[in-house]
Amino acid sequence: MSTATFKDHDELAAHLRQELNNEEKPKRFVLLYAYNGTGKTRLSMSFKDIAKKQGAADTLYFNAYTEDLFSWHNDLDGDSERYLVLHPSSHFFAGLEELEMDNRIRPYLRRYADFDFKLDKVPVKDESGKVLRERRIVRFYRNILTPAGTVVAENIKISRGEERLFIWCFFLAIAQLALDGAEAYKWVKYIYVDDPISSLDENNAIAVGHHLAQLLESKGHTIKVVISSHHSLFFNVLWNELREIDRKKFSSQFLARSRKTGVFTLTYTGDTPFFHHLALLKEICEAREADELRTHHFNALRGLLEKAGTFHGHPKFSVCIKKPADDPDETLFGRILNVLSHGNYSYYEPTEMLPETKEHFEKVLDDFLTYYPFNKALLPETPKEVLST
Repeated sequence: MSTATFKDHDELAAHLRQELNNEEKPKRFVLLYAYNGTGKTRLSMSFKDIAKKQGAADTLYFNAYTEDLFSWHNDLDGDSERYLVLHPSSHFFAGLEELEMDNRIRPYLRRYADFDFKLDKVPVKDESGKVLRERRIVRFYRNILTPAGTVVAENIKISRGEERLFIWCFFLAIAQLALDGAEAYKWVKYIYVDDPISSLDENNAIAVGHHLAQLLESKGHTIKVVISSHHSLFFNVLWNELREIDRKKFSSQFLARSRKTGVFTLTYTGDTPFFHHLALLKEICEAREADELRTHHFNALRGLLEKAGTFHGHPKFSVCIKKPADDPDETLFGRILNVLSHGNYSYYEPTEMLPETKEHFEKVLDDFLTYYPFNKALLPETPKEVLST
């Protein structure tokens, strides 16, 4: 794996643009995995600001700021006129009037939700009642089945998750227009998507990833795409699907940032989809090979065992620890379990393992790698005697 470092968001954003437009090996898709708090949203804004500072927008983006283009009018006085207000001057809504956006949004929304909506306008008046302008809004309603028939619940306040889905579908409809070359979105050269699924369950995470990949598969356009996420399942779906669309122009990277220096690190994951547990496993194996195992690695190993046990439906991670045949009283097993359960070792004050503790650690790790068939190519540093079993 190759690694590159960048001093701040702006330098990293400029690098992403260079990678997408590299003369020798240009990319069509760049996929980033990063934990929450790394600065993904700020990165997406730095990326779009590069062109904006030069006087012209070129990036259609979805991030936390996109949601701010929509705000609720909750009618606190009458408690009946509830609707979502659209920002009056954003490029995001450039084609709202002439492109029948409601008919473009609705097919996407029906994939995820059971409510419906209507794009509308309400007058904005001054104190004398004079109409100054019209405000673009979205009203929501839901058809409810009752014993007497279907009843329409008007002007409903949808949930936070439903709201995010609606905004996401709004974005997809606009992205489709941009990919199709609609005049109102001719300015779009890049699409940048940052974490669209924070409020969604696992099923929707898969669906959103799949539908986004289907949309981006459109041919006949030159728009480049950057997608960042902290959600490993969503990331993995996109890794598989975007890579199939265009392997030569696809790049998958892990983004990290130092809390001490603020420096960003991009690690190219190559032909392997990135998962948190794989990164942990690689780190542990490399530390072992370099004889640099420290007490805090017990936390990492515990995390691996937890994920494996949960995946296989077990309530306790201890199921992933092999009980020695020569330990009928489970004395050794209990000692290992106790260390893994109560270690709570600090990453900021790492200390070297005692020889006996290290022996127990390596035994648990070896048994784990023997029992669970991880792809050998992902762990080049794993002891050969373990991989050969």
